[in-house]
Amino acid sequence: MLTRLKEVEKRYEEVMARLCDPSVVSNPILYRDLMKESRYLEPIVQKYREYAAACQREAEARQLLEGESDRELRQLAEEELKESRAAAEVFSEELKILLLPRDPNDERNVIVEIRAGAGGEESALFAAALYRMYSLYAQARHYQIELVGVNETELGGFKEVIFMITGDGAYSRLKFESGVHRVQRVPETEAGGRIHTSTATVAVLPEAEDVEVDIDPADLQIDTYRSSGAGGQHINKTESAIRITHLPTGMVVECQDERSQHKNKYKAMRVLRSRLLECKQQEQQSAIAADRRAQVGTGDRSERIRTYNFPQGRVTDHRIGLTLYKIDSILNGDLDEIVDALITADRAEKLQKG
Repeated sequence: MLTRLKEVEKRYEEVMARLCDPSVVSNPILYRDLMKESRYLEPIVQKYREYAAACQREAEARQLLEGESDRELRQLAEEELKESRAAAEVFSEELKILLLPRDPNDERNVIVEIRAGAGGEESALFAAALYRMYSLYAQARHYQIELVGVNETELGGFKEVIFMITGDGAYSRLKFESGVHRVQRVPETEAGGRIHTSTATVAVLPEAEDVEVDIDPADLQIDTYRSSGAGGQHINKTESAIRITHLPTGMVVECQDERSQHKNKYKAMRVLRSRLLECKQQEQQSAIAADRRAQVGTGDRSERIRTYNFPQGRVTDHRIGLTLYKIDSILNGDLDEIVDALITADRAEKLQKG
């Protein structure tokens, strides 16, 4: 581990030096990539230096004990030896976590797709509640949100909503949200007061960069149509909505959020690239699926991951057995406790597998 840490420190110093190079500063793409790498390396290097300092203090205290006869000085050296050894052990464990193989998608922006599942109108209302939850969470973390498309019901629910969340580490914070979310509550449309169970599915896709997914324009069928829903006369009169069909896979992406046809096409292409990237990555990972099953789940959209129980005021994440009795604050975007627990469980699983 020490050899690897020294290599990491050396690479960090190289990256920091290059970031001061005018030729790098004038190259936006290279500068961006080096900044991302520096953000990843910096906490490892800082922890390594803390670990090295603790080891140095431990060695000095041990040396003082071996050559010192004064009782008070020996007592001070023993205390320093004990404290520095304990600190070094803590730093060592933290370094093991920091050195775990990182998900190459962690720093990406995300595209989130929420769809109503079982439960009719109640599931559509739940899908809208999930969209609001993720929107508030994104705002709290100073991420940017862009709506791509929404299929709204008469009661204000969503049959489907697709949106983008942009910000450093967005995927690392949201990647475990993929799966089936279940709600248990008395629907607003239920006069008898009976508790109903409904579901909505969430898919979190890392946003693909242009160079990662090669799309042949000949493989695309692009249709325009008039937007529906809110927006006034302008939306009803112009064919600004875009439908893109990827002919080889049959994937269809629609976007009508913007009044500009060009902007809608740009957003739709971002979604299409990300869906194709997800398929590509799943194919690559299927060969080693048995080795990468994590305690927090596979990310399969058909996997039930969480229950929101209104009568009991609880939210339970079934993958890690976590139950929190603060459903209101969670639905208001207070997701960090759940997200942090999922990340911790994922790291623990990876450490156990070595």
